[in-house]
Amino acid sequence: MLPSPHSFHIPVMGLGYTVDTPIKVARYGISSVVSIMDDQLLERMREIYCKKNQFDFDPISEKETDYRAKRIQAYLDLMHKLIEGQMEELDLHSQDGLSQLETYMDLLPKNHPLKGLFTAFSRANSAQEKEKIGAQIQSLIQPGSVDVNIMTKVDKLNSDENGELLPREFSDALSALRGFAQSKLEGAVIFSAGMNPALFAYLEEFSGFFPDEKGDLKKQVVLKVSDYRSALIQGKFLAKKGIWVSEFRIESGLNCGGHAFATDGFLIGPILEEFKANRRELAQSLFEICKEAHLQKGIESFPTPPTLKITYQGGIGTAEENSFLQKHYQLDGTGWGSPFLLVPEATSVDDDTLQRIIQSKREDFYLSHASPLGVPFNNLRNSSAEEQRKNRIARNRPGSPCYKKFLSFNTDHTDQPICTASRQYQNIQSVRFGKGEISEKELQETLVKDCLCEGLSAPAILASGEIPKRKLSAVTICPGPNLAYFKGIYSLKEMVGHIYGKVKLTLEPDRPHVLIKEAQLYVSYLKNEFEKVSEAATKRQIAYLEKFKSNLTQGIEYYQGLIRDVQLDTEEKLVTMKNELVELFEEIQQMELKETIA
Repeated sequence: MLPSPHSFHIPVMGLGYTVDTPIKVARYGISSVVSIMDDQLLERMREIYCKKNQFDFDPISEKETDYRAKRIQAYLDLMHKLIEGQMEELDLHSQDGLSQLETYMDLLPKNHPLKGLFTAFSRANSAQEKEKIGAQIQSLIQPGSVDVNIMTKVDKLNSDENGELLPREFSDALSALRGFAQSKLEGAVIFSAGMNPALFAYLEEFSGFFPDEKGDLKKQVVLKVSDYRSALIQGKFLAKKGIWVSEFRIESGLNCGGHAFATDGFLIGPILEEFKANRRELAQSLFEICKEAHLQKGIESFPTPPTLKITYQGGIGTAEENSFLQKHYQLDGTGWGSPFLLVPEATSVDDDTLQRIIQSKREDFYLSHASPLGVPFNNLRNSSAEEQRKNRIARNRPGSPCYKKFLSFNTDHTDQPICTASRQYQNIQSVRFGKGEISEKELQETLVKDCLCEGLSAPAILASGEIPKRKLSAVTICPGPNLAYFKGIYSLKEMVGHIYGKVKLTLEPDRPHVLIKEAQLYVSYLKNEFEKVSEAATKRQIAYLEKFKSNLTQGIEYYQGLIRDVQLDTEEKLVTMKNELVELFEEIQQMELKETIA
């Protein structure tokens, strides 16, 4: 497979926002990521796209054995079929195909070799010359990679119709992996949220994750990580099984969408610097471990070290930032997520939600405790899901009806795991509060939980003109803080042009640099952590806070030394950035615990 013609990708967003993004953008060489955790959503989207393309739709019932993996495979195979058809239409010899190729070329980065070939084709005088250049163009046209995301923590064990626990391979995450592994796609599975040993070991069951006779991988593995240590540990774990990690996708701990996994105060600049310094050693050590594993398994290994990409995603907002990060840290690419929520040609966002995003104020974007996973979750205060949650509480019916049960992990009060956002769990907590068994604070910590399974899948169905089952149409929005600075609805051409510096979208004028914004988020996060423990800190909490504070201080000092290399439009912006770093440094130093106990 040829490398992608683009230097950016569209990361996974929620369950539904990018569920059909490949069908929209892969034809232009743009890579994107689909969540495959919700088989019910994928089955519904398969039905919608079969109807749209006049294909026969054979539903896969929940009564079928291994229905979850079958549904995931069926949807991925349908996407593969649709994208193959789209690529066949990119034909220089037809008027429509030529028009689509012009769009393909128009979206490419400046000075991409294909642009020159296309110009030469247009100017060619003889039919023979046109045929020769045309054949070269057709051979280089490449669809964007269709990748899938599995959140490793969402791995509920499942039971059969008699309530008997099914074998481990039928858990949510392992079933999802099986669906991808058995599909026709030749993209990558992206594992996020940390290590899941059972899931990682299950990769060994599928030949596509091992090199073929040419040393190529039909299926690739990408790890989403927050720091170098995590990459090294997970990479070695997989290499020992003979599984090559094709890419480490570094994501900001706080300046991202969806669930936020804060580091212990390590800022993204120093993290990327560590990857830059060690990437050659990392690749070589993983290659040697992997090759030894292949030898022990008696399978053909890679003839030469395969490519190991390092990319970054989280809060990038301008072409200057994008260019600086790629050049300074020698990245192979970047991810642009939340801004694409405002591009209907690329993502599935219903009209009501689009307007709510545009009308939202800065303070409406916040880090919430809405996720039943107990992990901080980027949220929007004016979303329809938040309105629904508050209305249910006002009607004395808190919580959500729990149909999908993907996040059912709590067994505090029940034999069978239930979700903390469910009506059942929240009713239990409300009764306990009435009896004086829990405090007001504990009750509120429960009531803030919301149903992500329905809320994050609804927008895709609504955007397609359909109504979600049981009319559960309230939408949860999970944007990164960066989206607050984008105001408007954009075309695909405008957003891609903005990324490459061909056009410049008008952003909110007080938007901080991506590095500054993340630092501000971390300082705010640390401030909240200090306030939580205040006068009742244990030795362990004190050690954590001091370590966080020290790491954050070192990060700010690193930026103060880096600032001369940062690409900025004007001297005024440079001065502003320097002042912001001084303010952050001083704010960190002022954080102290007033009273502590041993």
